[in-house]
Amino acid sequence: MASSSVSFLLLFITVHTADGFMHYYTARCVFNSTELKDMEYIYSFYYNKLELIRFSSSLGKFVGYTEFGVKNAEMWNKDPARLSRERAQKETYCHPNTEIWYQNVLSKSVLPYVILHSTAPPPKHHPAMLVCSVYDFYPKQIKVSWFRDGKEVTSGVSSTGVMEDGDWYYQIHSRLEYTPRSGEKISCVVEHASLKEPLWIDWNPSMSKSDKEKIAIGASALILGLVFGLAGFIYYRSKTPDLFLLDSEKTKIAIKGSGLTLDQVLSLVKFIYSKKKAQGRFLGPS
Repeated sequence: MASSSVSFLLLFITVHTADGFMHYYTARCVFNSTELKDMEYIYSFYYNKLELIRFSSSLGKFVGYTEFGVKNAEMWNKDPARLSRERAQKETYCHPNTEIWYQNVLSKSVLPYVILHSTAPPPKHHPAMLVCSVYDFYPKQIKVSWFRDGKEVTSGVSSTGVMEDGDWYYQIHSRLEYTPRSGEKISCVVEHASLKEPLWIDWNPSMSKSDKEKIAIGASALILGLVFGLAGFIYYRSKTPDLFLLDSEKTKIAIKGSGLTLDQVLSLVKFIYSKKKAQGRFLGPS
């Protein structure tokens, strides 16, 4: 009787294959802990994505979900040999294969790389927004949360969800909109299988050392440009003494800020001017 039922399904496939109908089955091992104590073996039969029959090691028998499935489940449950074979799959199929997966795949993990930075919030929202970006972690499961002065924050929090990088690694970006308070401490907390304990990243609103160095370099370049610009202007004006006197008090005050003497500035400008003019690359008063 059992074989006739299977033949009926195969015949159904043969007749309707051209129309895209499909019959298939899946064997699954479901568990939620490394001890594998909650392991469950599930064997399901499908027709066109509709589950017809399922065997579960938790129940120890077949269950039908359609009229056809119920009839076959009742028939298979009366077959001691078939039930015995399916009941043994948890130990003979699930446990050995899961242990192999744990050794080669499930136990592998990669530490996440975390960057906490500020960004402009959307219009008509809170005045400030922080983004906690977590990169290059494996496996996929991860938790990112926000804490403010030691208390978890849930309002104003949004996330992109875990995104695939395409190279077995993942990334996620969590955002916190908030109103800054003086002296507060805001932290992004990351929990992942690769971490022995949660990773706390505290927000520091002050500029980083690299940012300060960039600003210092930019300011130095600006000052140097102003010095040379001022020197050129003074030299040009020196050719029209009626309009500007080089030894005036205003000129001395302007030159003093550059750290050079007036004679040094004029000598440098004259040298550059003469070189450019000799090359025909600079036109000016003779």
